Amino acid sequence: MSAEVLALLAATVAVAAFVQGTSGVGFALIVAPVAGLLAPGVLPVFLLAAMVPLNLYVAWRERASLDLSGAGWITAARLAATPLGLVLLWAVPERRLGLLVGASTVLAAMASLAAPAFTPGRGAYLGAGAVTGLTETATGVGGPPLALVYQHRPPAELRSTVAVCFLVGEVASLGLLFGTGRGHADQLWPTLLVLPALAFGAWLSRLVHHRVDADRMRVMVLTFALASGIVLMLGV
Repeated sequence: MSAEVLALLAATVAVAAFVQGTSGVGFALIVAPVAGLLAPGVLPVFLLAAMVPLNLYVAWRERASLDLSGAGWITAARLAATPLGLVLLWAVPERRLGLLVGASTVLAAMASLAAPAFTPGRGAYLGAGAVTGLTETATGVGGPPLALVYQHRPPAELRSTVAVCFLVGEVASLGLLFGTGRGHADQLWPTLLVLPALAFGAWLSRLVHHRVDADRMRVMVLTFALASGIVLMLGV
């Protein structure tokens, strides 16, 4: 990986960490298409590993607003679906992984933008967890189903609960990927190099997360994701 590619990834990670630290979603939607264009071979390990410290920080910062019941149902379904995500990763050739990331990003962004308001119940939690387990393990992108469930809840509740669900799921996905030989150490080292950028973006979000209009931020994130996902699909 060249220094120029690493610098672009670091800048993208900083922006994405700020966005997710502020709105609760967006990291994978921003980073996955860019990484898919610049360095598809590091997906999904790079993306999953980079989100672990970010979600650990957000979950701790917003811990008072955690929806423990919802997080429990989502996590149970997410862990149950994780092996299916691995099957999907096995079934898709590496050269087509970028197309899969782009397509899943576009579909998720469109669904999130078009979804009407609703009050989530156990079925919604289980469905969101299952879809997240499938898509996040295969592509690193799993946030939109969780955002759909919590998009009409208080921003702090969305941020904390989504962060906890992500955190547990990312650790499980990474363990499964490395345990089955689908994850490799050379996919991890770029994560270590972009940690300072991630920490900077997360720190910036701490300064403004309680003042930013979360709904407007969510629309901006999903619009960007839609555009970048289309670019990734066309570039494959």
